[in-house]
Amino acid sequence: MLKGIRRSMTLTCFYHFTHPNSTLLTHHHNYNSLTTPTSSTLHNNHKPLFHIFQGILRPTIRSFSTKITSSCKAMANFDSDSVTYLKQQEAAEIDETLMGPLGFSVDQLMELAGLSVATSIYEVYKPGEYSRVLIVCGPGNNGGDGLVAARHLHHFGYKLLICYPKRTPKPLYAGLVTQLEALSIPFLSVEDLPSDFSKDYDILVDAMFGFSFHGSPRPPFDDLIQRLVSLSNHNQTGLKRPVIVSVDIPSGWHVEEGDVNDIGFKPDMLISLTAPKLCAKKFGGPHHFLGGRFVPPAIAEKYKLILPPYPGTSTCVRIGKPPQIDISALRENYISPEFLEDQVEANPFNQFRKWFDDALAASLKEPNAMALSTVGKDGKPSSRIVLLKGFDNDGFVWFTNYESQKGRALSENPHASILFYWDGLNRQVRVEGYVQKISEEESEQYFHSRPRGSQIGAIVSKQSSVVPGRHVLHEQYKELEQKYADGSVIPKPKNWGGYRLTPHLFEFWQGQKSRLHDRLQYVPHEIGGQKLWKVERLAP
Repeated sequence: MLKGIRRSMTLTCFYHFTHPNSTLLTHHHNYNSLTTPTSSTLHNNHKPLFHIFQGILRPTIRSFSTKITSSCKAMANFDSDSVTYLKQQEAAEIDETLMGPLGFSVDQLMELAGLSVATSIYEVYKPGEYSRVLIVCGPGNNGGDGLVAARHLHHFGYKLLICYPKRTPKPLYAGLVTQLEALSIPFLSVEDLPSDFSKDYDILVDAMFGFSFHGSPRPPFDDLIQRLVSLSNHNQTGLKRPVIVSVDIPSGWHVEEGDVNDIGFKPDMLISLTAPKLCAKKFGGPHHFLGGRFVPPAIAEKYKLILPPYPGTSTCVRIGKPPQIDISALRENYISPEFLEDQVEANPFNQFRKWFDDALAASLKEPNAMALSTVGKDGKPSSRIVLLKGFDNDGFVWFTNYESQKGRALSENPHASILFYWDGLNRQVRVEGYVQKISEEESEQYFHSRPRGSQIGAIVSKQSSVVPGRHVLHEQYKELEQKYADGSVIPKPKNWGGYRLTPHLFEFWQGQKSRLHDRLQYVPHEIGGQKLWKVERLAP
């Protein structure tokens, strides 16, 4: 349904329909007070289904502006004042509909919720710095979300501990416990926990109570909540403490009124599910995320839900602007295997091949992207990102317009450096060398291997020259597109082709803890008239 339709959005234009590539709406949750639909209800639901969900056949638009951008990612920092906040009764009704006529099961919703919680945590608190996680699970479905999140966080690289004091014998929950025990994740009793949470953990996940909870917390959860309150107060001392993450509702808060008497704990992160509940308006922490990704258009229309779309394939999205960050405090404490001299290849081209293959295997985005730095006769350096298109023992090859800024610089000074940065592997490779044009035959062969649109684009773009506007490029492109619409060969421009950098220096960099990075440099030297490569370690 709606296959092939793509919609683009800004902060002021919201589409109330779902599609695999542009999902706007979200998830459920808490089903503690729900009942299973009766057979009579299911038997008689055909006519209501048509009336309830007929809106699913067409998108409905609530527009606050006519401006539309080309990417949903513009919505990543969604204005919290524009979001719909649910009352307790509305949240319960949505869950009933999801698990009634819509056919979702509790375990399906719980799996999606738990995954959303885990991915939200990973967005902000990376396991390299926040590895020790304690998840406190309540007896209901909010606790079930916490158990699912624990499984995913384990696979994301965190070290998990779980406190689950009021276990239920229901098969769903027993199965989740079995899964976690199979991963050797420890379960702690309340008595096993330290009285002071400030020292033993990096993240505390509050998955005790959801939106259906009423009344005052009973033992042992009242004591656990008080320990979180003490931890919140610990923040006033200026000392580092574990961060607190709450699932859907900060436990102990009123679902609609929030922390009524200002005696509850203040989480650092709140992960709302389905839509934020009214109490989320009182959340003052730095990180508010929305989790899940499946609310149908009919539910969105019925409850007038305005929710942010999810970027790409993400199962979570931030609500509101990210907190202001002190740039000087941004740092990553790298955790990597040691990179030692006796482990490297004697030939730096072979070492590069090994690392490049690792980058490919890690599914990093554009692992062939490299920063190319040149210096013209004016002595001014210039850098830009280009794409590596081939390498062997003769060097590294890329393609460009010979009359571009980099082309002119290389004609004046044929020395350059290239730099690869593979963030997911904590690795860099820097290569310096002499640059020459490759043969016309090689350039011709590569040019005609490109998509026809890219071939036309290379003709249209007089790279690095000033153009009066984007419309000029589009007009020229359309003219050439029509000219070659018959499938005839598109001629390669004479000023377009490849370069090859022949290396005279390699440096392989591996990030390590406390800035004690590994840096191994290859420099050429001769032994008995034979050119070899010498490996040297550089200070980080």
